[in-house]
Amino acid sequence: MSIDAILEASRAGMQNERLRLDLASRRIAAANQPLDPASLSSGGGFAQALGNDLGAGLGTRSVLDPKHPLADAQGRVHYPAVDMVQEMTTLLTASRGYEANVRSFNVLRGMLLRAMEIGAK
Repeated sequence: MSIDAILEASRAGMQNERLRLDLASRRIAAANQPLDPASLSSGGGFAQALGNDLGAGLGTRSVLDPKHPLADAQGRVHYPAVDMVQEMTTLLTASRGYEANVRSFNVLRGMLLRAMEIGAK
């Protein structure tokens, strides 16, 4: 395996972990944002209401609040059913994975620089 391939694997790992961090943080941020009942009933469902990537695989939870402006005909307000424990776990593991990729990238870069110094002598 070439050195460039190893560096590229670290870069790809960092990008993947960054995307996982971004998605989990967006889901946490959307957890208490009420969903528009029109977007839920128009056939698009929850994934369309929050965006396909953000809402994929999530359901809704409803809270009885007839005075809320986004309440449906039964007086229920719909929210994303975000599992906070799962999302916080994802944040933690993605953060640690990102740190590990940064460390491996920096170690390899340091080894390359040291090899160039030795070769220049």
